[in-house]
Amino acid sequence: MTSNVIYEGGLRTVATHIQSNSDFETDAPTDNQGKGERFSPTDLVGTALASCMLTTMAIKAKHMEDDLKGIKIDVQKIMVANPRRIGQLNLTFHYPDTFSPTEEQKTLLEDIAMTCPVAESIHPDIKLEVNFNWPTLV
Repeated sequence: MTSNVIYEGGLRTVATHIQSNSDFETDAPTDNQGKGERFSPTDLVGTALASCMLTTMAIKAKHMEDDLKGIKIDVQKIMVANPRRIGQLNLTFHYPDTFSPTEEQKTLLEDIAMTCPVAESIHPDIKLEVNFNWPTLV
C-alpha cells in the first residue's frame, strides 16, 4: 500500500504516506465550496507533475555530474466545466544564474521532463504548456 486518505469533515482530507508516515492535508478550493486553505486534490496533479519533472531531470543531471538545486517551477492549474476537470496546466521553469547547460543537455533534460511518469499519466485532453525559460548567457 502507498498511502491512506481520511476524510476529516469540512471538505478536508489527511493523506498519509505509509512508508514514511509523513502526511499532508487537502482542502476543497474556494470556487468549489471549500476554504482553499490547503492544496486541493486537483492542485496536487500539477504539483505532482512539476515534482516528477524535477526529480527525473535531477536523476539525469546527477549522471551528468551536474546539480539542479535551486530550480523552481511555477504551476498554474486552469479548471474547465462540463464536466468540472483540469483543462490546462501551465508550468514555467526558473533556473539559478549559475546553471548553464549546453544545448544538448537542454534538449535531453526537456525530453526527460516531458516524459516523466506523471507527464505520461496525464490525460491527453489536459493541455500542457511548459516553458523551460532557460537562462541566457551573457
